[in-house]
Amino acid sequence: MKAGETELHACVDGALDAETRRAVEERLAAYPEDAARVADYTAQRQALHARYDAVLDEPLPESLRMAAARRPRARPQYALAAGAMAVGIAVGWLVAQALAPAPARTASLPRQAAIAHAVYLPEVRHPVEVGADQQDHLVRWLSKRLGTDLKAPVLTREGFDLVGGRLLPGEQGAVAQFMYQDGKGRRLTLYVSRVREDRGDTAFRYSREDDVSVFYWIDGTVAYALSGAMPREDLLAVANVVYKQLNP
Repeated sequence: MKAGETELHACVDGALDAETRRAVEERLAAYPEDAARVADYTAQRQALHARYDAVLDEPLPESLRMAAARRPRARPQYALAAGAMAVGIAVGWLVAQALAPAPARTASLPRQAAIAHAVYLPEVRHPVEVGADQQDHLVRWLSKRLGTDLKAPVLTREGFDLVGGRLLPGEQGAVAQFMYQDGKGRRLTLYVSRVREDRGDTAFRYSREDDVSVFYWIDGTVAYALSGAMPREDLLAVANVVYKQLNP
């Protein structure tokens, strides 16, 4: 029997006891589509934590602390109401901070790409949604979802073969991820997303996100990020090949 939606979310949140979790994992092994959904939920969860966890540690503005300290002689029921109001203001401030516009895309792109890379890197049975044996279908599908013509670079000379790809959620809509693997089992992922406007900047930038190296750039209204757990120089060589193939 397939796992229910509540169980899938509880599995992602780590809210299941050991016995129930084993049962759910057995069901996921029998239903690949549910396993893929769990992987997507996990990627979304990690992306949200990466972006918003820091907000929880930010100090409240002085004006809010002062509002909470007002009316020290109020009657109990009014004091409770004032306290509730102060808490509401504080929560509202935190929510407003969380929903505020994100920084420039170039600031968050490498982090999001590295998270997506780390989530699907260890997957053995379901590293991608559509395999390389359906490459034409994969590229057409992802191109349609992103609203732009995509390509899956050929990296066989660099020792990497296309494993396939998948669709991911992003800050500005759909995101495409292509995965590659070499004979030693090393994997690279190319993360592709849209940006709101053409910034006319195609310069390579490098970022180190935990154990993942990322080279990223923006070409017109499309942003690219190549991620891999490998030395910077080696990843740069592959990134140059990718860039040249996408811009012949």
